[in-house]
Amino acid sequence: IGLIGRPDSLHHICFDSLGEIEDIFVATKTYLDNLSLRTRSNEMDISRSATLMLLDKENMTRQYIDDYLSMHHIETNNLLEVSTMDLLIEFAKIGLGVACVIRQFVEKELRDKTLVEIPLPFPIHKRNIGFAFLDNLQQTTAVKDFIDFYNSKRP
Repeated sequence: IGLIGRPDSLHHICFDSLGEIEDIFVATKTYLDNLSLRTRSNEMDISRSATLMLLDKENMTRQYIDDYLSMHHIETNNLLEVSTMDLLIEFAKIGLGVACVIRQFVEKELRDKTLVEIPLPFPIHKRNIGFAFLDNLQQTTAVKDFIDFYNSKRP
């Protein structure tokens, strides 16, 4: 069993959706103000001037964002790769650059304005996440108990 983004094909996979997640770009207001002073522009072009912080290349979220950047012909000049979402959030909060994070993980920071969302010319499509397991295998008692447990906690 695994917690994954919904694959395009569900061939031999049972997928139980937990909901959608949304990727966004965030930074501190101070970082963005300093960036606009350095570039002498009010236009926010994060791909050319900002330090862009992303998860490492092996991460599925990073691969999804790389596909988004490629599809919209957005090149990254100053890139910092980080191993966890928590580090991306903390690095953004201390003003190291613009981080691509999952909105649901920074809702508090967006509300209290510790971080601000950077509007994008093209929205990043939301992704469906959930638990997946092979449908052709006999489930162990532990897997069955886990599925029953998380289903009992759902609204």
